[in-house]
Amino acid sequence: MVFELLAAAANAAPQNKFGFAEALEQGGFIAYATVTILGVMSFGSFFILFTKWFEQSKITKQYRDLRASFWKAPSLREGAAKLEKNSAWRQLVEDGLLAEDNHGKMTDSMEAHDWLHGSLSRSEAAINARLASGLPFLATVGATSPFIGLFGTVVGIYRALIAIGIAGSASIDKVAGPVGEALIMTALGLLVAVPAVIAYNYLQARNKRIAEYLSGFSTDVLANINSKGTIKPAVTVAKPAAPAAAPKK
Repeated sequence: MVFELLAAAANAAPQNKFGFAEALEQGGFIAYATVTILGVMSFGSFFILFTKWFEQSKITKQYRDLRASFWKAPSLREGAAKLEKNSAWRQLVEDGLLAEDNHGKMTDSMEAHDWLHGSLSRSEAAINARLASGLPFLATVGATSPFIGLFGTVVGIYRALIAIGIAGSASIDKVAGPVGEALIMTALGLLVAVPAVIAYNYLQARNKRIAEYLSGFSTDVLANINSKGTIKPAVTVAKPAAPAAAPKK
């Protein structure tokens, strides 16, 4: 008897017909397509954010290690051999050394400084372009996802107006579903756009800092090659902390 009463009470309880899944079901193909597109954009944005952050952090860490050890090597070739393979810093050094070797094979009177500077600039630009890959996707997501959500909003409002026209009255049960769907699409568009814009600006700022490091290191490599290894930047070595003074008795 008790179970029968509980079952009857459960059946008599009002069912929620205005949830997220219900709104998508009412929206049909357009609602599902809009949510799918926004979901792909969101996943791509976070994937690019984490992968580019890891890549930038790795390059920054290599630069800190390089400042402490690279210029202690007797020559650029020996210093480059100690750097990680396929690293941006090793690429700059190897491109500079290759440009120096190729300059001796040239038959015209082009100055070595101009040739080396151009070669290092090309190498530096290639590294910066590789670091900037993926950022256009973030910019595209940040610019377009609100409009994709707005498209879903417009469709939801249109369906609400159609329901009002068919029913002949603006009763809440006729318009709550389409209007709820419209608001959900607006919220999803903003939810995808805001993290993408923040990620773009954050990664762009870190890329500019790395570009400054690359430019400075490229200048040091150029000066070292042109001076035949004479000019080297000052290596800053952290001084050990002074021992604490013994307490006075």
